[in-house]
Amino acid sequence: MSNRFQWHDIRLVPVLHNRMEFAVEVNRQFQEFQPDALTVEFPATLKEKILKAVERLPLISVVFYEDTDGTFIYLPIEPTDPQVEAIRCGIEKGIPVHFIDRDTDEYPLDINSMPDSYAIKRIGHFNYCQTYLKTVAVPSLLPEDVLREKSMAFELQKLSRTGQRIMHVGGLAHLPGLLEMLNRPQTRVIGRTRREGVGLAHLHQDSSREVLTEMPFLIAAYEKARTDGMLDFIDRLDLNAALIKTAEDNHWKNSKEKLTAMQRRILFKFARNYALVSGGLAPGFFQLVVAARGAADDNFAYEVWDKGSEYPWQSENPGLPVLFLDGEDLFLDQKSIRFHRRIKAMRRRLVAVPVKRRKREKYPGEWRSKFKGLAICSYPPEDVVIEGYGRYLQKRALEIKAEGNSRIEPFTSSLLDGIDLRETVRNWAEGRIYVRADRPVRGKVGSVVVI
Repeated sequence: MSNRFQWHDIRLVPVLHNRMEFAVEVNRQFQEFQPDALTVEFPATLKEKILKAVERLPLISVVFYEDTDGTFIYLPIEPTDPQVEAIRCGIEKGIPVHFIDRDTDEYPLDINSMPDSYAIKRIGHFNYCQTYLKTVAVPSLLPEDVLREKSMAFELQKLSRTGQRIMHVGGLAHLPGLLEMLNRPQTRVIGRTRREGVGLAHLHQDSSREVLTEMPFLIAAYEKARTDGMLDFIDRLDLNAALIKTAEDNHWKNSKEKLTAMQRRILFKFARNYALVSGGLAPGFFQLVVAARGAADDNFAYEVWDKGSEYPWQSENPGLPVLFLDGEDLFLDQKSIRFHRRIKAMRRRLVAVPVKRRKREKYPGEWRSKFKGLAICSYPPEDVVIEGYGRYLQKRALEIKAEGNSRIEPFTSSLLDGIDLRETVRNWAEGRIYVRADRPVRGKVGSVVVI
């Protein structure tokens, strides 16, 4: 039994958009299949701008255009998007990349939830997709989706007649319909073949902290692993732990506070449980920040947010217009969090306090030579020991005084201040238990005189 989705010479790689685990899988299957051409679920009307945006990576670009109803559509090109990964692989290997989706205006928002992509790390890509297909036997598709699937099926059938090995990367929700339509002859669907006013811009540094789908810290780790050829070893949970460790170092540097082992355990347990009750397997960025605040304080939570949302590849001269976006521009389901940080600062006194300069010996041993033993000289190390001994004597004196105020009696209905073992053993033959009732000692111990 094959563990791949195949139609003739076409390898189908279903994905969830903007999820790191699927980008890793696309890279792996590309190396394994070695296709002659690639197809992606982008419309050909955006091909020129998307290719330029992919070539700029790891700098983040945004492809944008105006819809027929006047709404601006923004498409951030992120390294962890599996379709972007497919295009990068094609550009690097010099093989053609075909954009085969249908250009659709006023496409409705898709708010359907999907299984956590981290499951791929444990059960594999094929089992993940098969389980989804069994669970959702007949996806509820819109008329626009049916037209899109017909368009993609027509383009794939046309490419299959060339005899080339084709690798198609597209949305998992479209896989059942696409497989069904590939088995029937398709004709070209009427649709837009050209779009005016498509632009390309560089994403503002502050926007990269807010609108990227994956956590910027995770995207940076993915980019580094891709450069080093270590994508097979990248793990979301390991990166979460690395983020917390980095935030701890910054927390110590800025606040001079460290997390205890107990706080660290509480943080990871809180984040894990938060993810589980939210229907996920691995905690997301927001869940990590909330867990950090719950386990430590707002200062540490801020360090987690600051390092987690920092995207290292920025440019003062990107060569493109700089675009500032927020979550509302992309219709993101945002969650907000406010940090009430404690800022340590030195307060200036309104009135200057006169401070005498500390005297110094003119030469080493000057003060010792002048001390004849006929006076008292304070020496801090010895003072600390003597004062500590004095406090111990005060405490011991109170204990001795309290022993004289205690009352011992046979046990009847209450243990009072505890069992008196000495009296119980002394009267063992009686078969009775004796308890102790301590009466508080009034007053305190004053000065201590040691003779």
